[in-house]
Amino acid sequence: MAEGLVHEALADLELVDHHCHGVVTVPLDRPDFEALLTEGGRRPGTTAFDTPAGVAVRRYCAPVLGLERHAPADVYLARRAELGPAEVNRRFLAAARTGVFCVDTGYTPQPLTTPAELASAAGAVAYEVVRLESVAEAVAGRGVDAGGYADAFRSAALDAVRRPGVVGVKSVAAYRTGFVLDPARPSDADVTRAARRWLAHGGRLDDPVLVRHLLWTAVDLGLPLQLHTGFGDPDIRLHSVDPAHLTDWLRLIAGTIPVLLLHCWPYQRQAGYLAAVFEQVYLDVGLTLHHVGPARARAVLEEALEITPFRKLLYSSDAYGVAEFYGLGALAFRRGLGELLQDRVDADELAPADALRLARWAAADNARQVYRLPDGH
Repeated sequence: MAEGLVHEALADLELVDHHCHGVVTVPLDRPDFEALLTEGGRRPGTTAFDTPAGVAVRRYCAPVLGLERHAPADVYLARRAELGPAEVNRRFLAAARTGVFCVDTGYTPQPLTTPAELASAAGAVAYEVVRLESVAEAVAGRGVDAGGYADAFRSAALDAVRRPGVVGVKSVAAYRTGFVLDPARPSDADVTRAARRWLAHGGRLDDPVLVRHLLWTAVDLGLPLQLHTGFGDPDIRLHSVDPAHLTDWLRLIAGTIPVLLLHCWPYQRQAGYLAAVFEQVYLDVGLTLHHVGPARARAVLEEALEITPFRKLLYSSDAYGVAEFYGLGALAFRRGLGELLQDRVDADELAPADALRLARWAAADNARQVYRLPDGH
């Protein structure tokens, strides 16, 4: 692939990672490490090192730990253990060259770094993204009657987003109901009836009416809303999380909040369509990039950018648990975007100045604008 000014510019740019998670700070044995390499969990008789993500870790992450490229898995894990979690995390966060993290704090089945701890390890700045399903489930856990649920949830959500450093909210409706939902705002009576059903059995918020209520509450909060779409763990029913299912709802909320479509694969083209026709819609292909690896990052980004306005593409790693995904996601994004923009310059389809401007937008400026982040860190 041609290399040139766009590659150099992207290599020098600090990224804004607009959607990510904390990393573990304790040693990981091989089963625990492999479980974090895949969305599919542990698979007896197989190894996550034989996935595209696992191969990419051995190829691109091994040198960060001082190993040869393609180091065997056992050698890689031994070196990781020798360095210890703090040094491993520091190396990969430094390699990512990310200046700002927007951290989803709503999924913590195991202890992870807080936004402040992540920022300290990276020498960066971190903000928080509030997961609204976690807020709703906390409200239910504290005890509330069905008739008071709507007000209690709204009050708790307002308290959560008013915490210092909160810049956005997120919903995992994709995991709970999918997007084949009535787009209209549910009535108060509908919410009370649904709350009565849900509170009677408890558990995760998975009632379609209450998920709709949550999405409309996000609109009322006025902050950017992140929505997981496409690829995810086995809870996902992939056919139901095509973001195109959100079309009618997006039409109803036009002129309100930014909606940020996360991950998107294999629906990056549908997400691109929505970003092209709805002023408030943005997208990224985070998570996807470290799972396809740098070798296929360009292909995914090219499809995402076929019709997406350049002001609508954001960067995210969606790194979770292992710091390798911070380094790998940043590398795949820089390489993939650099290759496709450089080739357009070389084909005289894009002026060099425009390519550099678009690279800066995607790397950081678009996210700063959407989340109203200060310049620099």
